[in-house]
Amino acid sequence: MAGRVEGCAGGVLRWEWRGFLLTGCLLAGTAVCSAQATAPEKDKAKPQAPMTKEQAKELFRSVDEILNFVSSDTKLPIEHSVKRKLISRDEVTKYLRQKFDEDESAKRMERAELVLKKFGLLDRDFHLRPFMLSLLTEQIAGFYDNKTKTVNLLDWIEPDEQKSVLAHELTHALQDQKVNLMKWSDVSLNDTSRDVKDDNRHLQVDEAETAREAVAEGQAMAVFVDYTLKPTGRTLADTPPELIAKLKDSTADTSGSPVMARAPLLLQESLLFPYSDGLSFEQAVLVKGGKEAAFSGVLANPPSSSFEILHPDAYMTHTPVPVLRLPDIHPLIDAEYEPYDLGVMGELDVRILAELFGGREIADGVAPDWNGGIYYAAKRKSATATEKESTASLGLLYYSRWKNADSASTFRRIYAAQIPRKYSRVSERKQDEVGDDEQVFSTSEGDVLISISGTGVFVSEGFDLSLARKLRTSIESVQAEGPLRMAEAGHEPSMSLARFMQSFGMTKAAMAGRYTSEGRSIR
Repeated sequence: MAGRVEGCAGGVLRWEWRGFLLTGCLLAGTAVCSAQATAPEKDKAKPQAPMTKEQAKELFRSVDEILNFVSSDTKLPIEHSVKRKLISRDEVTKYLRQKFDEDESAKRMERAELVLKKFGLLDRDFHLRPFMLSLLTEQIAGFYDNKTKTVNLLDWIEPDEQKSVLAHELTHALQDQKVNLMKWSDVSLNDTSRDVKDDNRHLQVDEAETAREAVAEGQAMAVFVDYTLKPTGRTLADTPPELIAKLKDSTADTSGSPVMARAPLLLQESLLFPYSDGLSFEQAVLVKGGKEAAFSGVLANPPSSSFEILHPDAYMTHTPVPVLRLPDIHPLIDAEYEPYDLGVMGELDVRILAELFGGREIADGVAPDWNGGIYYAAKRKSATATEKESTASLGLLYYSRWKNADSASTFRRIYAAQIPRKYSRVSERKQDEVGDDEQVFSTSEGDVLISISGTGVFVSEGFDLSLARKLRTSIESVQAEGPLRMAEAGHEPSMSLARFMQSFGMTKAAMAGRYTSEGRSIR
């Protein structure tokens, strides 16, 4: 499900999305100001007038000043000036719709939607495309286009309220001058994998793009924080970790975004990841290695997996990352199925899935014990035209490994408990009718097999039982035991969403809670 939108390096939002990161709040002393940036209800109904010519001139003049701040803050050199453009709300809407119609990542998103629904991470009747358009229209706050090398400013937001956005976006401009963002971030494969060599080639490279997106956004958020904190004399580097943790926690408040407030948990969590976890990653490298390491150093030697973003110490110490392999399953399925999608179910995805299925407490307990996971989806050739548009046409394999048998058992239990929610006409076979450590369900979309062996949990949904057992044997037989190898992980479903959204620029959500020194909120 990897997807990316060509041409935009990031404003606050992207399909590895743009986080509701209340990074704009002022960390004065030891206090965190984390109020949500919302306008009074009476003001929300009033359309904001375009800025005056004088305001536009002021905003354009500030670009160079802020660019100098960004260069000083990151130690990334200014190779040349950055083009700037003022655009209207109508132009933004047109731009967004064009991206959705023309970009390959938008097409990939449609494929991802079906797999996410099969997993139960999205409801069957949820429509992703119109939701994403609504969210972007509501949330976009500015963006840098790395195809045209232009920072785009919004003509309906006051200049003072866009300056912190500029700090974020101009970080992308300097990243672009340093490494050529389009080339640096585009390391995934967009073709459909059709043999085992391609399967594992996809798995090997796509996760690297996820990690690079988090680096790009984490660096931009670090500068966003430093620029906002400038009046206090503080920076991200000298902000205590517990305050950053409080800052991240405050992002769960979606009251300032009507569209985000009704978003599925998957989308809310995915939106946050590149900003919040990317920021945490950058802070960890910054504190330990300094600015050269956190900016130029990470751009030169980026992490290869989202696991390293979640665990920056693993990146800094070159710790091997959990990795699973996909065997050659094509002789077993290709006669009846077309390859559809494959990738990693990583620690973040497990955390979201476990919270959705079992609650926050269970998710917090089981997710840290994740030790690798892969999925493979195929579409039944005999499916009717109507079925091909639904999850009924998909066969889904999912194999996960855990650090201990207890966590594996817990995950298996919460996953199995959701089968009646995901399907209709569900009946479970009696234990004496199936193998040891197996659960087998008959559903409206075919057989479901869930089994456990040691610290591994195997799930098959939609493949008939005899085929599912053969696939399980094949997958379990190729997994290495003993020391972990370096990551060859693929794109995670939630990460794909985030990456796509981030291509559209910075969102208001990423700025939520930001107040100016005069106490005025961004609207």
